[in-house]
Amino acid sequence: MSNPDQSKPDQPANAAQPTLSPKTLILGGGPAGLYFGLLLKLARPDADVTILERNRAGDTFGWGVVFNDQTISNLMDADPVSAHTIYSEFNHWDDVEVHFKGTVTRAGGFGFIGIGRKRLLNILQDRCREVGVKLVFEHPFEDVEEEIARHQPDLVIAADGLNSRTRQKYAATYRPDIDVRHNRFVWLGVKHKYDAFTFDFQQTPHGWFQAHIYQFDAETSTFIVETPEHVWKAAGLEDMSQEDGIAYCEHLFQGILNGQKLLSNAAHLRGSAIWIKFPRVITKEWVHWEEFGARRVPIVLMGDAAHTAHYSIGSGTKLAFEDAISLVGHLKRKDFALEPALEAYVAERSVEVLKIQNAARNSTEWFEHVERYAALPPAQFAYSLLTRSQRISHENLRERDAEYLGGVESWVAEQAGLPAPDKTGKPLLPMLTPYTLRDVTLKNRIVMSPMAVYSAQDGLPNDFHLVHLGARALGGAGLIFTEMTCVLPEGRITPGCAGLWNDTQRDAWKRIVDFVHGQGAKVAIQLGHAGAKGSTRRAWDGTDLPLSDPAEPNWPLMSASEQQYLDGISQKSSAMTRADMDTVKEAFVDATRRADEAGFDWLELHCAHGYLLSSFISPLTNQRTDEYGGSLDHRLRYPLEVFQAIRGVWPPEKPISVRISAHDWVEGGITPDDAVQIARLFKEAGADMIDCSSGQVSKKEQPVYGRMYQTPFADRVRNEAGIPTIAVGNIYEADHVNSIISSGRADLCAIARPHLSNPFWTLHETAKLGFAAQDWPKPYWAGQQQLERNLEREKQMQQAQAGADAALARMKVELEGSV
Repeated sequence: MSNPDQSKPDQPANAAQPTLSPKTLILGGGPAGLYFGLLLKLARPDADVTILERNRAGDTFGWGVVFNDQTISNLMDADPVSAHTIYSEFNHWDDVEVHFKGTVTRAGGFGFIGIGRKRLLNILQDRCREVGVKLVFEHPFEDVEEEIARHQPDLVIAADGLNSRTRQKYAATYRPDIDVRHNRFVWLGVKHKYDAFTFDFQQTPHGWFQAHIYQFDAETSTFIVETPEHVWKAAGLEDMSQEDGIAYCEHLFQGILNGQKLLSNAAHLRGSAIWIKFPRVITKEWVHWEEFGARRVPIVLMGDAAHTAHYSIGSGTKLAFEDAISLVGHLKRKDFALEPALEAYVAERSVEVLKIQNAARNSTEWFEHVERYAALPPAQFAYSLLTRSQRISHENLRERDAEYLGGVESWVAEQAGLPAPDKTGKPLLPMLTPYTLRDVTLKNRIVMSPMAVYSAQDGLPNDFHLVHLGARALGGAGLIFTEMTCVLPEGRITPGCAGLWNDTQRDAWKRIVDFVHGQGAKVAIQLGHAGAKGSTRRAWDGTDLPLSDPAEPNWPLMSASEQQYLDGISQKSSAMTRADMDTVKEAFVDATRRADEAGFDWLELHCAHGYLLSSFISPLTNQRTDEYGGSLDHRLRYPLEVFQAIRGVWPPEKPISVRISAHDWVEGGITPDDAVQIARLFKEAGADMIDCSSGQVSKKEQPVYGRMYQTPFADRVRNEAGIPTIAVGNIYEADHVNSIISSGRADLCAIARPHLSNPFWTLHETAKLGFAAQDWPKPYWAGQQQLERNLEREKQMQQAQAGADAALARMKVELEGSV
């Protein structure tokens, strides 16, 4: 009977599409099943809708559920009758309150609403009965196919929850991916009202515990306690009775409980079984078609059976309701033709659910790693919590609660040594605050990222580099990075790459450095050696391909071990000998001296992206069996030797950063865990900052892209290794930068591609938010007045051009008329 290998059996091309008849069977009487049954009956009053629920009508094992205001708006559109009843019994609040290290931080504008889960189900049950949906309780539906044979439905909705037996039975079709998360949590209640969604963090000798607290009726609040599993075990909770575990939580959170007792509604569980782990569920497919003789019946997953989202963003019931609204909407639009309606439903909902699940993943990981953020000052800790999912950004917080955000911005400014603005002054954007490392002060947190431009001749920078780098300095960035500048001719990526292996190059760089300084910016040089990725064509002639023009012959390559970056295409590099290592190290030292003589303020050592030093660090490219291969500590020996050598000749008042690949995105390569250890070792060697990039070590990489997708690496390194970081990777709005800086995820933000398309990115982005050059801290905006004049001239030229274009258009019309 089953057909597990395909979700839709082959049909003749002219086969009639199945259409929803009045018979629908819903497995599960939770929010998804009840709401779908209700909406379907409203859309098609002749429908025969039956809901089977394994529990009794009054059974529920949750406390309260939370929605946001938008969810209620959606419910009002779908069924105003039930929505008004639900809304009339909701408890509404706007504020979030964070209790951390004796400090309480409060922010408003969040628009939460809470209701008891049991009351919500009762409202939906009553409404279903009112419109004629059949409710069958205490019906366990052990075998889905038996129920289908008994009820003969044309559509089955599997809303049978997190532990869906339907999903398990047809796993070959649905292909579920279940990720059991790391924290233990317990779902409790308390007879006390809280006027804000409250987070309380308590430190124990074993680690951190946190409580998520929200009111859901006139006298009761949900009280979720959460902690990493290793902390839970160390505290002895694994071996405690249910009563003793609850007593432990009461003692730990006595300050926020106000003398009240914690309550459990899970008397059916024994011992520590009330402490569970959250399973994140993703299903590749949501529809299974089952054949019953000549009939094909779709079995459709809905709600928690299809997907889950962590309770820390409160979206499980919201997603269930929206699934129901979506499917009924598509059925109506497709005239109740099942296949096109189901295809549209899955296409729409899978994307929307993925967005929520991505946000939930970010939120989940934040709460799993409270220890990482515990060293942050309370103001920054609370901001980090509020923006943890990346759905709420800096400017979104301003819309919600401008007074709260103004306080955060003033705090960031004060940490940067700036006076707090008076009541009439405008709080300074975090991205515009100065930043000091050793004796170098940047006027803001914006870095023009190193980007190869392949425009040098014999390694010599020229007028192109003066204009390219100088324009970005005019554009307002605080720190201008050169492209990777090579320490030897054979260390170049392409013949067009810049170098610093002779004094002529040094003098050419000095001209550029002096110009950048004249615009009020600092300038950094990134030194590197291409290793096995060298001797290739300029990007526009074929990225990573070996040289093919006899006028520019290939040169020999070397790296940690013999390798070929492009299998069967690239040159093979040879493994470096000790003599090679000494030669390259001395070249780095010589280039460092020249960089200082050229006047560079900052130096970065390139240990990323599969280039020579990176080839030692990654196990994908280092196959050595000597003291420079094997463990991570051994693989780092040579890069650390080079670093220590350049630190020894670079002036102590100037900083050195190190760019690393924090993730190779390949099985068996460098991971973010490794990145933290790499950062710690460079920090011990004297590094001042880690520039956290990723990838480009192997062509087998499978990166997961998205906005700010590499920022989590900078976050981990900064807050676990305890060293300042630069965040890079798809950061393209001022809002991104302000969020990153305010939350302590990084100290500087490197902007790459946006700077290529817009040299004035910094000025333009801040202007969008209402900040002009005169709003910048006066000691740090030298050159900005000139920039304002340049922009005004540019505007005048554009206006003049527009006038000329209009005049030409008029002349054309007149000439055509005369002809």
